[in-house]
Amino acid sequence: QVQLVESGGGLVQAGGSLRLSCAASGRTFSYFAMGWFRQAPGKKRDFVAAINKSGGTTYYADSVKGRFTISRDNSKNMVYLHMSSLKPEDTAVYYCAANSGSAYYTAPAYDYWGQGTQVTISS
Repeated sequence: QVQLVESGGGLVQAGGSLRLSCAASGRTFSYFAMGWFRQAPGKKRDFVAAINKSGGTTYYADSVKGRFTISRDNSKNMVYLHMSSLKPEDTAVYYCAANSGSAYYTAPAYDYWGQGTQVTISS
């Protein structure tokens, strides 16, 4: 089992920045690729970003490429999502997820999920 707890969400004006954090506990953190997904009201959960087990390779949705950066610290069992140039359409609940495989873009590929943190961007 892996437990994931997100933090860092909040209300920010358009153009601003936020850093989300995800703390992992349980099984060895470095065994898992990590991802961030988001879900807006009435919409499906969408892929945002992912990072491989070593942290050497990252993946991004086109909608966030160049604005968001995913990173991880395996010594601290943490994964981060730094978000900049935020837009109202980035408003959603953001979820951290752990993936024991190598399929990064789809939610069913992830084995464990956090409870989510709300990000609201005002215009």
